[in-house]
Amino acid sequence: MNRTRLRAVTVVLALALPLSAATASPGAHAQPSTTTAEPASAPTPTPPVLQIPRPTGPFAVGRDVRHLVDQSRRDPWVPTAGARELMVSMYYPARADGSGTRAPYLTANEARLLLESRQLDGVVTVEQVTGTLTNARVGARPVGGKHPLVVLSPGFSLTRGVLTTLSEELASRGYVVAQLDHAYESFGTSFPGGRTLTCAACDVLAAAPSDEASRDRLARAAVDRAADISFVLDELTRRPAAGRPGALWKHAAMIDPKRVGAAGHSLGGNASAHAMSADHRIRAGLNMDGTFFQPVPAAGLGGRPFLMLGAPGSHAPSGTDTTWPSTWQHLDGWKRWLTVRGSGHFTFIDLPLLAGQLGMTDPSAPLPGDRSGAITTAYVGAFFDQELRGAHQPLLDGPSPAHPEVTFQNP
Repeated sequence: MNRTRLRAVTVVLALALPLSAATASPGAHAQPSTTTAEPASAPTPTPPVLQIPRPTGPFAVGRDVRHLVDQSRRDPWVPTAGARELMVSMYYPARADGSGTRAPYLTANEARLLLESRQLDGVVTVEQVTGTLTNARVGARPVGGKHPLVVLSPGFSLTRGVLTTLSEELASRGYVVAQLDHAYESFGTSFPGGRTLTCAACDVLAAAPSDEASRDRLARAAVDRAADISFVLDELTRRPAAGRPGALWKHAAMIDPKRVGAAGHSLGGNASAHAMSADHRIRAGLNMDGTFFQPVPAAGLGGRPFLMLGAPGSHAPSGTDTTWPSTWQHLDGWKRWLTVRGSGHFTFIDLPLLAGQLGMTDPSAPLPGDRSGAITTAYVGAFFDQELRGAHQPLLDGPSPAHPEVTFQNP
């Protein structure tokens, strides 16, 4: 997709401006040619190694990757491609015995396409991104017992990998996490057979005749993603029967099917709400800075809890996104509406955290990357601890001196 069409999609989704070389802190990259040149013999600075923060929970973290195909549905963006496909990363609490090998962050194609989409190609290398140190280990031995399941859906055009910090944190605290990639909805996702599927959905939206048409198509996309979430739940909790295999994941016995949550960033957050309205197996839901293109039903979510966590520019009561106040009125169970001072659309995923390690900031969202990660994991973790484990969390009762950036809204 060319840059003009990309910007059209970006406007539709009300995304923050991507980080670029212009937003790098002094010293993070080469300075203008007016500065004195370094001697020819000066060593080349070693670029910093990017790293996902160490999770705070008591467990090590394991990760498996699964390819799912829903034969009952055709792909909604590229019908000629056949059945709907998903890539799913399963994070789980593991034994701290060093078993397994360190999980990769992104594939080279995923990293390249992500950098190009954020206009960072030539500023950050593919090798820096693929070399990001994660904490999860492939083949790690799982702990015993039954554990709550949280399904995560990323923002439109973003790969599931940018939810790694949150996924590892939840798994370290005893959750199984299913992290989804929806075919043709990211700038680049690697699939089996050496395929990298790109954002056909972005082209569809860029060609939409009006903003209203784009919003209508995104509402349908949220519905499709909700169906993806339900399909994944089916596959993870399926019991074997005559002529039918059991669950697709070898560690599926870890999952407690009575304790399921859904959360997402941007469009993924809207999908989590719609999934709750359509699938009563989901006990709790969370939207991180996503417009509710597909509205929450006026009748509510059956009294189930929902958390809205967003940036103040668009998602405060007086913000630009009018879907949040209307959604707030429809939520009929325990609910919280939190905004984070200094945050932007990408605050709740890995991007600002990793960019901060490179000395890069977004002037429109000055909250430091490490604070972005700490706030997101603290409040998302507290929400699911309270709603899926029944452990009251004082952090959710009101303002906290540990997180002064967080405002509790009560419109």
